[in-house]
Amino acid sequence: MGVAALLCTLFAPLAGSLALLLINRDQTKAIRVTALAISILTLGASLLLLPEFDQSLSSFQFVIDQQWIPAFDAGFRIGIDGTSLLLVLLTTFIMPIALLSSWSSIHKQEKEYYVLLLLLQFGMTGVFLALDTFLFYVFWELILIPMYFVIGIWGGKDRIYAAIKFFLYTLVGSLLMLIAIIWLGYSTADHVFTADLMKLQAAGPMIPFEVQKWLFLAFALAFCIKVPLFPLHTWLPDAHVQAPTPGSVILAAVLLKMGTYGLIRFNLQLFPQASHYFAAAISVLAVIGIIYGALVAMVQTDIKKLVAYSSVSHLGFVVLGIFSMTTIGVQGAVIQMVNHGLSTGMLFLCVGVMYERRHTREISEYGGVTKVMPRFAVMFAIAMFASVGLPGLNGFVGEYLTLLGAFQSPVLHSWSYAIISASGVIFAAVYLLWMFQRVMFGPITNAENHGLRDLNRSEYWQLVPLVIFIVWIGVAPRTFMNISEASVKALVETVGKVGNGH
Repeated sequence: MGVAALLCTLFAPLAGSLALLLINRDQTKAIRVTALAISILTLGASLLLLPEFDQSLSSFQFVIDQQWIPAFDAGFRIGIDGTSLLLVLLTTFIMPIALLSSWSSIHKQEKEYYVLLLLLQFGMTGVFLALDTFLFYVFWELILIPMYFVIGIWGGKDRIYAAIKFFLYTLVGSLLMLIAIIWLGYSTADHVFTADLMKLQAAGPMIPFEVQKWLFLAFALAFCIKVPLFPLHTWLPDAHVQAPTPGSVILAAVLLKMGTYGLIRFNLQLFPQASHYFAAAISVLAVIGIIYGALVAMVQTDIKKLVAYSSVSHLGFVVLGIFSMTTIGVQGAVIQMVNHGLSTGMLFLCVGVMYERRHTREISEYGGVTKVMPRFAVMFAIAMFASVGLPGLNGFVGEYLTLLGAFQSPVLHSWSYAIISASGVIFAAVYLLWMFQRVMFGPITNAENHGLRDLNRSEYWQLVPLVIFIVWIGVAPRTFMNISEASVKALVETVGKVGNGH
């Protein structure tokens, strides 16, 4: 049952994108409904994994291993552990919401748009499931194509610039990762090439330390661009601002997590000694990113750009948690990946709601919105407080655990990482509360804001499910952390045991 559910979760979006090609482009409603139905079916399939998944096991489950290219020992190898299961569930949960939000924001070439979005889901899910370096690389590159077109065709006025910048940044990192995959494949004891991640994990600690360092850097560059970690972040604000609202939601909620997931799955697991060696340097960049992202967000006049820079800041906490190499820090990083997807995805949806009504994202154009959109104001406030890290909502849990992990870290050897990073939480409260106050409160100074309509039924369907999980994780985080606990503990024990030997 678990294997069947896993295959359905992976291939249903691909089948759906092919099915959409058979529908006449004039049948807009049929295209929209079919795409949404496929994404809901995929969500249902992913939920079937939960009762079958054994939370006490740290190993991969529902593994499928079929030979694909014997000469390279490359195969169709997929499976999940607790970490990847949470991210697969996040992907399948966000996609129906993004597709539903597309109904009001996408009005041209809709058939091509929905085909690309389902293809994007196929690629993103594949990244989290792949247990083969060659297969992982195929999925990693696959997501470039649909995202490039989503930004480039349905984005804002500078969409071509943003799409090309996104494509080139990711491609540069990907090419270095490809070289590392080839080099890594020949680094096994018998020097016979393999793409099997299980074999490579067994061989990883045996790779000479000098070689490990270069392989670590090649993988880390590709993943840190995707995170994005300072100073490799400059593509993100452009991509977010120019992308249509659903594109920004998917980008923030899922695509950025591919980078942090890669750091856990490849850098920590394959190169434990090099991970110890570079932990402090990467943590310094994470701390700089936390402060820098927050300070730059503070001076933005465009709401969407403000939320985009907040992602640079918030994902710094995730990277800091990963390289604390403590169970509590990595657990915090994993849950914070999910949290950021929910709260920042919801913030982008709220910005989209305002943009659909006013066609501007300038903070100065608003003011007093609460008077005419009280229900929307409540939703926006929940998303904002979740991003601030208010206790009782999801953001608090992840940030608290990552800071605690950095504080206790045996590899960072300093409390300063945690203390300086904690100021990022204060800055987040400053820029988000200040933005909220200027947009939502005060007198209505712009006559165009008097006639703004409150949330409609479709917008409730998009926002309410996010609120449920934002509160659920904030109040009962154990429900979700139990899923990844065994795999995280095993990872930290292995990295700690092997890594100290460098």
